[in-house]
Amino acid sequence: MDRRDFIKTLGIAGGAALVGGTVGVPVAAAEVRAEAGPDPLLKDVCDIHIHCLPDTRPRCIDEFTLAGQAKAAGYKCVMFKSNDWSCHDRAYLVRQALPDFEVFGSICMNRVHGDKVNVFAAEQAVKTSGGLCRCIWMPTLSAAYQHQRDKLPGPGIPVLDPQGKVLPEVIRVMEICAEADIIFASGHSSPQESLILAKQAKEIGVKKFVVTHVNSLIWKMTRDQINQAVDLGAFVEYCYLPRLWGPGTGNPQFERQSRREFLNYVKTVPERSFISTDLGQRGNPNPIDGMRQCIRELLAAGIPQKEINLMVRSNPAHLIGLNK
Repeated sequence: MDRRDFIKTLGIAGGAALVGGTVGVPVAAAEVRAEAGPDPLLKDVCDIHIHCLPDTRPRCIDEFTLAGQAKAAGYKCVMFKSNDWSCHDRAYLVRQALPDFEVFGSICMNRVHGDKVNVFAAEQAVKTSGGLCRCIWMPTLSAAYQHQRDKLPGPGIPVLDPQGKVLPEVIRVMEICAEADIIFASGHSSPQESLILAKQAKEIGVKKFVVTHVNSLIWKMTRDQINQAVDLGAFVEYCYLPRLWGPGTGNPQFERQSRREFLNYVKTVPERSFISTDLGQRGNPNPIDGMRQCIRELLAAGIPQKEINLMVRSNPAHLIGLNK
């Protein structure tokens, strides 16, 4: 067994996939699909929100194996996200084994980096070899908003002060993202916090401000809020994960989002939107199978190909820095 096969074997431990194109149907835990090769539906796709091993939470596949599958399927790029650890340094190594494929990483400002948004961690991330950190997320699982809503212990990490103003360390990270021309993402901030961040980002000159998963759980935005964010220069992210979770999946505690609700979101402002899978959790589909199912669903609903291209190709490619 060579090194690639060894790593691949590690990567297929656990997981789930889509069966015959049916959304959310679990399969045997050891079966991780997306090995079929080139797929015209997936040509030049950019998925810039994927969770893989190594991580502190159970995942269905590792970064190296997923990147190889994405390259074989015809993707243009992937970007990995961990709620705890940076991924951009690993992206540098994955690229050595997968030449001619665009792999990127990111960093989240969670508690592993301290009790507040860590400016030094952000500075070092953008200095790391290869320049592959293309997104700095505000706190996610450590966010003050999530701690409040989910009644988690401790206050969480804030992005605003008690008067509702953006904290100085958050402003400095915005400046770092603006200088490096990378994504500043709202993380698990509340919809109202995200709008305040968007206003501040516009004043600073952040060109790639992203409000994350605006169709998910406690971060859902109204149509009016989405339009406000866009008017402030933001891009909005829709995740396909809510269309897949529910009983019998890796996230059984959540109610699956209806097809109608998901489509209502993606139709809002496609010119300033993009779709990520947010997949990689053990018990959920392989992210590539999830993206394939998403595109099929959009096509079946009559979403114009031009708008699909914007949301899964052009806009994420622009944000990641591939479309100059």
